[in-house]
Amino acid sequence: MINKLLRRLKRKWPDATEFSIVATSTLILTAVLLAVNHFGGFQSLELFVYDQMMRLRGSFSPDPRILIVGISEDDIRSFNRLPLSDEVIAQLLEKLLELEPSVIGLDLYRDIRYEPGYQQLVEQLKSPKIIAIKKLGDTEGVPPPPTVPPDRVGFNDLVLDPDNVVRRNLIFADAPEGTSFSFSLKLALNYLQAEGIQPKNDPDDRDRIRLGEAVFLPLQSNSGGYQNIDAQGYQILLNYRSESDVARIVSVSDVLNGSIEPDWVKDKIVLIGTTAPSGKDLFLTPYSPGKKTTPKTPGVVIHAQMISQILDAATGERPLFEFWPQWIEMVWISSWAAIGATLAWLSRHPLILVLGSPLLLGILFGLSLMLFLNAYWVPVVSPGFAFILTSAILISYRAFQAQRQQQVMMRLLGQNASPEVAQALWRSRDRLLADGKLPGQKLTATILFTDIRNFSTISEQMPPENLLEWLNEYLAMLTQSVHNHHGIINKFTGDGIMAAFGVPMARVSENQIARDAYSAVCCALEMGEQLQRLNQEWQPRGLPVIQMRVGIFTGPLVAGSLGGRDRLEYGLLGDSVNIASRLESCQKERQSSVCRILIAYQTLQYIQDKFEVESWGLLPLKGKQQMVDVYRVIRKY
Repeated sequence: MINKLLRRLKRKWPDATEFSIVATSTLILTAVLLAVNHFGGFQSLELFVYDQMMRLRGSFSPDPRILIVGISEDDIRSFNRLPLSDEVIAQLLEKLLELEPSVIGLDLYRDIRYEPGYQQLVEQLKSPKIIAIKKLGDTEGVPPPPTVPPDRVGFNDLVLDPDNVVRRNLIFADAPEGTSFSFSLKLALNYLQAEGIQPKNDPDDRDRIRLGEAVFLPLQSNSGGYQNIDAQGYQILLNYRSESDVARIVSVSDVLNGSIEPDWVKDKIVLIGTTAPSGKDLFLTPYSPGKKTTPKTPGVVIHAQMISQILDAATGERPLFEFWPQWIEMVWISSWAAIGATLAWLSRHPLILVLGSPLLLGILFGLSLMLFLNAYWVPVVSPGFAFILTSAILISYRAFQAQRQQQVMMRLLGQNASPEVAQALWRSRDRLLADGKLPGQKLTATILFTDIRNFSTISEQMPPENLLEWLNEYLAMLTQSVHNHHGIINKFTGDGIMAAFGVPMARVSENQIARDAYSAVCCALEMGEQLQRLNQEWQPRGLPVIQMRVGIFTGPLVAGSLGGRDRLEYGLLGDSVNIASRLESCQKERQSSVCRILIAYQTLQYIQDKFEVESWGLLPLKGKQQMVDVYRVIRKY
């Protein structure tokens, strides 16, 4: 029976088949995830993880090459207006130019007059050190100051991601008048020009720009965690210098009052812009989720971040972000899908999955963070989903297969054994599938044997088909009684059964052994009651009216697989089994009731004062050298 089960299980779940399922499911799921990734299904989550890694990376010290002159709320109150008048801006430029900056960036729209002082401003804007701004757009664009030549104008447009966060830096854009330079790039180029660094085409790719030691790789629509962004123009990923202190910040009043040190300005890049929240020139950055009071950053500060990144890249101090080619990203995602499938396939114990999954996901994030710190942005969410989903699918498949196998085992074993034996074999299925047998197990149990008195005479008087039907009715009653008292049917012995109480799970206390002995005796008494009922039903039908004998013994035995490759069964061995069998057949002629129940003292000691018994004294049993103290069970107290 058990061999039949093993053959069926091995046919249903061979290693080769499971491996093919692992491989096929991994490939299919990976293909689906790559498709979802291609169409931007993971982009928002990838950007969320990008922001987390940006915040974990830490900050650099303020850039000493940059000074920000911000129009603060105090400035607005002092001058009682916003925008500030042309006169104030002109005075500010004049003060700054006297301190000999390298270049000044005016991040203020001045396409119209803000009197008084327009002519004063026009005079100051003639300085070649001043870079003005414009806003791109055919209809909603803002032109630069009318008197500033185009070579001293840069666009200050900031590119927003779908979640309105600034993560990219558009350094070149197409405009009706030709290619336009960004405000930050214009300022950085003016500063680098004094150091002899000028942009040129990369010798390896004429479409890429080299500036000093850096090659500026343009973002594609699917670079890193991006999948469907608008990559028009020449964009790079913005590598923020710090969360807030990108450079020293002073107010307009500080400059006009002479409250700043000259060396804060001399040979520096000076940015002028609005830092006051009421100016509405505020944007979300990767650091915004960590800021509860002021989550948004002024635009002039973001331009300072961009300038600092360009300067650091050109001088070799900080690298620009790079990205893997698409085929490497596909291998990366597929590899984590394979890792997840392998973990689920090889993990036979739930604890391995519980501990292994977080550990491997931590390794995934750790590797991605390490690459991020080295200016490589690689997908994190899509490989994470590949790992989790392949693991989940394989675990679900194995659970489904396990359920089917268990159903097969229970169906096969349930024909001859109780659910307890089936459960024990199921818990040991790995060893069964590997070795084809269960190891021997020492335990203490109570064994029960039954037999029909004068069965040979009865069987001679009945046709075989009637005998079989009558006998099955009797055996069904015995089986039900055993199951009612949580025993197991180990085997049918023709007109009787061998049952056990206390297997296959070994008892660890005397109380448990006593409960098994009690259950066995109660079971035998129930058999006697049920036999009386059956006799009453059989007599009108012309069927034999019978008596039965029961032998019960409690003691040590060994439980395990018996047989060889072609025949295997769950067996119980030991002197305890033999004594129970001999008690059943002891002095067959002494029977005064429908069901005679004989037990030995070894069982009686576990059921003292619970049953009325009759002592038969020390009796010799067949095959036993020593006498056995025998008792007949009469009734339950």
